[in-house]
Amino acid sequence: MPRVPESRRIGRMAVNEVRALLERHGHIVQEIDGGNDHGEDLHVTFVQNGQRTEDSVAMQVKGGVSTRTRRGHRVPVGDHGDNWRDGTLPVLCVVHDAERGGLFWANATRQLRRARALRKTAKSIVVSRESVLTDASLNTFVQDMRHYLARERDGVGRWADMADVEFAPDDIVKPFENEVYEPMVFWQRRGQPYAVLLHHDLDWEPVPIQEGMLRFQPIPSVGHVILDIAEAHWLMGCFKSTEWWRRPIEQPDSA
Repeated sequence: MPRVPESRRIGRMAVNEVRALLERHGHIVQEIDGGNDHGEDLHVTFVQNGQRTEDSVAMQVKGGVSTRTRRGHRVPVGDHGDNWRDGTLPVLCVVHDAERGGLFWANATRQLRRARALRKTAKSIVVSRESVLTDASLNTFVQDMRHYLARERDGVGRWADMADVEFAPDDIVKPFENEVYEPMVFWQRRGQPYAVLLHHDLDWEPVPIQEGMLRFQPIPSVGHVILDIAEAHWLMGCFKSTEWWRRPIEQPDSA
């Protein structure tokens, strides 16, 4: 009789564990047929108060001990890197390891975008032992992912991933692309006396900036960052249009 590979049994157990957890909490899980599996096993749509939301993710699910490392797991990227990084839906990697406590997850899209920002090629997705998916943690996971997806719709999620930062819902985020298609982002948090510049040429490392640091002569610059003239005028516009958001936040009376 034909023998069923052990890897298939382990893989099915992993997919079933993820599916059962999500469906217990009312979320919609669509399994991708094995013959059409090109790096994603599940499509998940989140549900809030019994209503389907606009928020969906794809999941690649792995099981067993083959992905284990000392600090967690690593899921090979293989030839899925471009799709996981730039696809329509963010892709999460979920690992089932019963001996270590169950399900663990990582945002593959975010890690691959960050690797590109650092001009590196990620060969695997790092799954931390701290990122656990359980009944107790699922609500926090879902809310975090829905916030992540909201920033994607705003068009700024990619920049947060590349810089490895988190934009709050009320942050002002203004992207710009210069004439040679190099992106940069002006980021202003409410009540902060400074803004932050995220710049392609600076490997997306956050640089605090203030309007008084901006120079047009003799060379356009902000602090130690050299700009071209269009970038300098764009930054001036960003500073002028967000001045009100840098004002100190008034504290309510304690009486």
